[in-house]
Amino acid sequence: SLVSAVPEVRQRLRRLQTDFAAAPPSGRGAVIDGRDIGTVICPNATAKLFVTATVEERTRRRWRELDALGKGRPYEHLLEELKSRDARDAERPISPMKPAADAILLDTTELSIDAAVAAALAAVSGKFEA
Repeated sequence: SLVSAVPEVRQRLRRLQTDFAAAPPSGRGAVIDGRDIGTVICPNATAKLFVTATVEERTRRRWRELDALGKGRPYEHLLEELKSRDARDAERPISPMKPAADAILLDTTELSIDAAVAAALAAVSGKFEA
């Protein structure tokens, strides 16, 4: 988040990401995740999801992930880090994190991974040719 706010880094990342989106390895499209994908990288995407969860839930998930890897850290420290990152990403002048006007908001706070995937698939169903 700190490095990606540097204008030269953002410019290079944007070029790499837009090139990838224009010609994904499969040749059939791609699912791309990022905090400015729907607004900056792929503003004309067929389907856009803005996936979110409360900062507390995202912290809990990260805490559990790190703990399972044996890299546990205090929840409170992770919470402050996520809050700071969110603020930096939302307030940066270049490519700020925000939902695209035509994005579908998907709040996963109360969803399991399987339920979140199902909700995402349901949200974009019918937007693509078979």
